[in-house]
Amino acid sequence: MLIATINSSIVLIALPDIFKGIGINPLEPSNTGYLLWMIMGFLVVTAVLVVSFGRLGDMYGRARMYNLGFAVFTVSSILLAVTWFQGDAAALWLIGWRVVQGVGGAFLMANSSAILTDAFPANQRGMALGVNGVAAIAGSFLGLVVGGVLAPVNWNLVFLVSVPFGIIGTIWAYLKLHDTGVRKHAKMDWWGNITFAVGLVTVLVGITYGIQPYGESQTGWGSPFVLTCLIGGAVVLAAFVVVENRVPNPLFDLSLFRSRSFTWGNIANFAASLGRGGLQFILIVWLQGIWLPQHGYSYEQTPLWAGIYMLPMTVGFLVSAPTAGILSDRVGSRLLASGGLVVSALSFLLLIALPVDFPYWAFAAVLVLNGIGMGMFSSPNRAEVMNSLPANARGSGSGMMTTFQNTAMVLSIGFFFSLIIAGFASTLPGAMRTGLEAHGVPAGSAEQIAGLPAVAVLFAAFLGYNPIQQLLGGQLTTLPHDQAAYLTGRGFFPSLISGPFAHGLAIAFGCAIALCLVGAVASWFCAPVRDNRESVGAELASAAGEPVE
Repeated sequence: MLIATINSSIVLIALPDIFKGIGINPLEPSNTGYLLWMIMGFLVVTAVLVVSFGRLGDMYGRARMYNLGFAVFTVSSILLAVTWFQGDAAALWLIGWRVVQGVGGAFLMANSSAILTDAFPANQRGMALGVNGVAAIAGSFLGLVVGGVLAPVNWNLVFLVSVPFGIIGTIWAYLKLHDTGVRKHAKMDWWGNITFAVGLVTVLVGITYGIQPYGESQTGWGSPFVLTCLIGGAVVLAAFVVVENRVPNPLFDLSLFRSRSFTWGNIANFAASLGRGGLQFILIVWLQGIWLPQHGYSYEQTPLWAGIYMLPMTVGFLVSAPTAGILSDRVGSRLLASGGLVVSALSFLLLIALPVDFPYWAFAAVLVLNGIGMGMFSSPNRAEVMNSLPANARGSGSGMMTTFQNTAMVLSIGFFFSLIIAGFASTLPGAMRTGLEAHGVPAGSAEQIAGLPAVAVLFAAFLGYNPIQQLLGGQLTTLPHDQAAYLTGRGFFPSLISGPFAHGLAIAFGCAIALCLVGAVASWFCAPVRDNRESVGAELASAAGEPVE
């Protein structure tokens, strides 16, 4: 899980060096699709496939499917690292193998929780799943630091770094991991797989392209293509529900939703993931585009330091997740999970209250609080859901939970980006036009640059580029040296976007607060505390692979 999540975030920080290495400018409108799919492709694939792969684990063995995922992940990492193409061919190669890497990640994510649930008795699962959750969240932030260190040396290293761990892990998994759970042999639900994959992929593609501008609009939510994807995908997903109610061995075992803990636990997980899924992206924009340049860091340095300055969130999670997991084994999950999301909501409120040019100690304290809240929720929530599942449905149930989580994260990224873009679009063009003209840029050029899509400015800040230098290009040579130096320095662009960014930030985090509170209420509706320890006989039967009545 650590390696899988490191690879899901390491690319975020390494994108400028990756695109520079293959000779593509991601800020050109024609290349925006490459940029989006490098960011979103991994998440989209894992969201679509985890349920199917969890079901395969229930049928053919969870350790076997997990091992296969490790092997696929490792092979794709090798092929990503040895990219020899340039230009569009290289971008397509990287995106393609990132998708394959996502297939391997889906095998790992779908079966890891089920393997742990099989391996540990009910009174220790919170601790075990908490440690697994720590690995997952820690990896997502460590990837930012590792990518920031390795990418400037050689962008190929960001993919190569996981290869030794993948090889050792694959060999170790094949030698040491053995299935102890209950297998349920059944026919594959092909119609369910097809309708689910087509419907979910179509919706997620619509969300991905909804971030891009369309016509005169700063976002593409009114685009016929995006609307067709969203509506058509929703119709196909509705057909999927009908199929699942009619086939004998459905991909989504809808009967699991009769469990109060499974239903409300997944609602809470979806709301929490939707509320915090885009947080990492927003914080990177905040640090790389505004705060770090204002405090003396060059744009080339900002990706690495953004990862370092976000580590307090990981510290908070590392402290709270295992502790909350252990406590949930003793007192149940309701109070811990609900309290964790209330703490997360408070941290979002404090982030809104911070000035854009904040004192770092205050920012770090809020990140620690946010990490504590996420850890308090994550381990008890997953333990509650997994404990509610019968032994022969743990793979598919875990896959369903991961699907809701990953889908919510993709939704959240599109949602948060759209809100920030809306905040940018309302005031940024006028501020940019006025600022550029005041420092010697001809009115026609200033008007043209101010009319560029807000998403280009947002991506420039997100990627750690010097945005004004990219936007002005050769026109800088026509300006007086002192004016050109000021426009491309560390002060002009951050001060330009601070106001619009703060406006979009307040809207986005206000929505995150509401979602966290919805998740807190849903967590409270889970089944009350109960003694969920399995008998010794049940544990031994499960370890022997026998069904337990």
